[in-house]
Amino acid sequence: MNVKLKTSNLSNYFNVLPPGSSDVAIFVGSTSGNEWSGTLQDDGEYAVRVYLMRNAARRNETANYTLTVGITGAAVAPPAAEAAPASDAKVKGTPYHATGEVPCSQGDAPQGSAQCNFGVIRGQPGNAAVHVMPPRGFKRTLNFAGNKVSSEGDAKVEATKSGDMWSVTVNDYEHYQIPQAVISGG
Repeated sequence: MNVKLKTSNLSNYFNVLPPGSSDVAIFVGSTSGNEWSGTLQDDGEYAVRVYLMRNAARRNETANYTLTVGITGAAVAPPAAEAAPASDAKVKGTPYHATGEVPCSQGDAPQGSAQCNFGVIRGQPGNAAVHVMPPRGFKRTLNFAGNKVSSEGDAKVEATKSGDMWSVTVNDYEHYQIPQAVISGG
């Protein structure tokens, strides 16, 4: 799916929400810009919510905008990184092999000053898709493949591993600490 917003107001953004979500977004424009491209992970209706930041809305500002949405390609099977080993049970009622909380922070907040909910879909040893839900209401997918970490779209990802802990920074703004046990189980 590709979404692009051209607007006359610099305080005009959009969020992309997955099926069944009323407030947890997989993309938040106010922190990531006005263009998004990513693979749709779940079947169902996705919502694209266009909004003005509170400061602009309070001043009764308006925005003239064009929203372009496109979906291309065919449904595909999950990549090998998300193909679950038969021995890894799922958390009942979810697609995840494990859920919990990990230390996280945003912006200039001290590393690990908050806790983010997560769900992990494990693949081959060392491979996993970790869906992290920070308190501000969006979902970030961190894809672990061996010693490499990536995220959806054109997100800038920096990751280091010290002992059994991954420190991951996305777009110089989001900071996550992911234990190796989340990725490989145990």
